[in-house]
Amino acid sequence: METTNDISPRRSDRSPWNWLLIVPAVVPLLMFLYNSKEPRLFGFPFFYWLQLSFILLSVATTVLVYRMTSAPKGNRDVA
Repeated sequence: METTNDISPRRSDRSPWNWLLIVPAVVPLLMFLYNSKEPRLFGFPFFYWLQLSFILLSVATTVLVYRMTSAPKGNRDVA
C-alpha cells in the first residue's frame, strides 16, 4: 500500500479584512441617515439615491475584501 503525504494544509478564511464586510450591512440600518427629503439629485429624492449609494458601498467593500484576501496568482493551487 502506497502512502502519500500530499495533504494540503487547511484553508483559513479568518482574515481581519473580513470584518470590513460588516460596514455595508450596518450602514443602511442607521435610520438617522434617511431623515430627509432634500437634497435631490437629478430630481430623485434623497432616500432613493442614498439607497443606490449603499449598493455602491457594498460593491466597493466586497471588491476590496476579495482583493485583499485572495491569494496572489503565483500561490494559487490548480485543482
